[in-house]
Amino acid sequence: MRKIERQMNSAITNRQDWSLDNTRVEYEQGNCISKVYLHGNKIAEIGDTWMRIFDGGWQSNTTKSRLNALLSAHGLGGEGVFQKNYNWFFSMSNGSVVPFFSGMRLN
Repeated sequence: MRKIERQMNSAITNRQDWSLDNTRVEYEQGNCISKVYLHGNKIAEIGDTWMRIFDGGWQSNTTKSRLNALLSAHGLGGEGVFQKNYNWFFSMSNGSVVPFFSGMRLN
């Protein structure tokens, strides 16, 4: 995991606003939700017991790396986003694989 991704996850854990280079975390205190942005595009919302992930309109390696860092720290073990034949997929904690779609909600 990259240093910027560790700092991003720390801000989410500590319920803080944070920004560095192309990545930003905004914490909404009233809703207890952290929103993560990459290049100004929302790529995730993290609540206390759930997460919603987005591609932000760009299925790039950086977006995929940020999402996988978020899933590693705040998701269930074994969850991840990967690419095969130019298409994105989501690997679930139970080992099954489903097509990725922007706005997926994970519990």
